Parts: sequence; structure tokens; C-alpha cells
Amino acid sequence: MGRPSSKPKDLKDGFYIEVRNKNSSTGVKIRRDTKEQLQEAIEEYKESKDIVVLGESRNGKMHEIPGL
Repeated sequence: MGRPSSKPKDLKDGFYIEVRNKNSSTGVKIRRDTKEQLQEAIEEYKESKDIVVLGESRNGKMHEIPGL
């Protein structure tokens, strides 16, 4: 068995949020293709979970989302 890769995985292009249980320090990253789909996901999870908007991934780099 080989050793695990030390290079972080490149993220696919899209919009990312992190969904966490309340009072938790770790969560799950969720990707959506469009900003509208991202808004729907935020509305779905905001009642029971903590939401952290990570931004938009383009060409492997994260960018802020204006207006969020």
C-alpha cells in the first residue's frame, strides 16, 4: 500500500457552502452549479444547520461571491 497524497484536492468549478451541525467545528462542503441553486440550498438548511458560504471556485481558485 502506498502512502496517501499530500496535495489537496482541486475543487470543481461551482459555488460552495459548508453545512455544519449547530455548535460543531467541522461540516460538509456542498457544491452547486449556479448562484440560484446555492440560494435554494441555503434556504433549505438554514433552519436546522449552521451555514458558512465558502465562495465560488473557478479554475481551482476560490473567489468571494458578491451580494452574499
